[in-house]
Amino acid sequence: MQKINRNVVLALLSLTSLVFLLFQLCYYKFYLSQKNGAAFSKARGSQSGQDSTRWHVVRKFLGLISSHNIPVYLIDPLILGLVDKDIEQIRSSPDGPSPECKYFCAPRDFTTFALLDKTWKHDAGLFRTAEKMGFQWLKIINKDPRLDGMDDLSGMEIPLHYIFKLASHAIHLVVFYERSGNFLWHGPLRLKQHMDRKFVPFRKLHFGRYPGAYEKPELLLVSIDDLKVQIPKNPSSFLEEMSHSRFLECRYREARAFFQLYPDDASLDAVEFRKKAKSLLHLAALTLNNLGVKFWLSSGTCLGWFRQCNVIPHSKDVDLGIFIRDYKADIIPAFQKAGLPLKHKFGKVEDSLELSFQGEDDVKLDIFFFYEEDDHIWNGGTQAKSGKKFKYLFPKFTLCWTEFVELKVHVPCETLQYVEANYGPEWKVPVKTWDWKSSPFNVQDNGIWPIDEWDNVIQIY
Repeated sequence: MQKINRNVVLALLSLTSLVFLLFQLCYYKFYLSQKNGAAFSKARGSQSGQDSTRWHVVRKFLGLISSHNIPVYLIDPLILGLVDKDIEQIRSSPDGPSPECKYFCAPRDFTTFALLDKTWKHDAGLFRTAEKMGFQWLKIINKDPRLDGMDDLSGMEIPLHYIFKLASHAIHLVVFYERSGNFLWHGPLRLKQHMDRKFVPFRKLHFGRYPGAYEKPELLLVSIDDLKVQIPKNPSSFLEEMSHSRFLECRYREARAFFQLYPDDASLDAVEFRKKAKSLLHLAALTLNNLGVKFWLSSGTCLGWFRQCNVIPHSKDVDLGIFIRDYKADIIPAFQKAGLPLKHKFGKVEDSLELSFQGEDDVKLDIFFFYEEDDHIWNGGTQAKSGKKFKYLFPKFTLCWTEFVELKVHVPCETLQYVEANYGPEWKVPVKTWDWKSSPFNVQDNGIWPIDEWDNVIQIY
């Protein structure tokens, strides 16, 4: 009898365990999965369940922002790279169902979208709706650099990034702002101390390691994996722009400290020169941009931006740098057509080329062409009366965007090293007497032009 009771008890325990296990499975499938978004409907096409999760998270996010009339567009580099290969087919394809999930099911931790700040008032209702849909969210804010200036460094805080997380996938929403230079800017993603650093793998984000600058994109509404979404009309151009988008702010705090030691020149002559220099720089930028020639602020103009956030009033010229690989024969006629006659042309494309154009009154535009060697970069100089050649050596550098006199322009990313190479460790101290042949710290003699080449390499107009 005891043996029978023991068997019955064991059987009842086994049955109870089985029932409990089935209850757990049902609970997870029909309750937790709906609450947390951990599992979705069967995979689309031939994709796995995990791939399908990404698609469903994107679909729910698009539904969320659509319900609040928030226009976003896709800037995810992985997806745009895939889309770019099929862009003509996507543009011409009907809106019918896709046979498989090809783009939004691609393996990745995030899908990245962009939002123009002026198109949304940051309604808190969005986040309440997001939570009801199962999303967890995080807002990253920081100071608005557009409000910084010589008179005010306070800068109110603005939202820069949003992260929406559901199940094993996250949406990164990057907020873009318009700058006075007529371009779009996004800020860095910097977590404050109280924020959960394990919320998502932040290091894998494509946007936010540093601020970025972009041209205003023309958008195209397309159907991708049965989802309606806006994308940059030319994905390859956007991806190229993204790879060189790093932005550097003007250093207003350091500039204020500089002017406390060396009061700014507010004379009428200084004001007039800065006005003319700004106009000349805008015209030069327009001309070179129309030619597709990349340039950057160089010499005294770069120093003025880095040290003073303004044009140095006693410099009397505007200085630009161009890599010789970007030289185009159309540069001279383009500037002449823009109303800037050629003042002089020294050197040749193969060696030490520099151009100078005459702007308004005595303000001139100097363009220096830079040559790359294995371990350094240099530009040349020529003394017209003697034919002597000079070489100015710089450590290798890359280019970043900045905003200067209401213009989006390039500067060397490694600005301090660039400035120190040219002006030495005392670059913070103003110098009003400057000899281009001997004053620069990086100048070297570079021989003499052969007399029989002078007619070609020393041209003064």
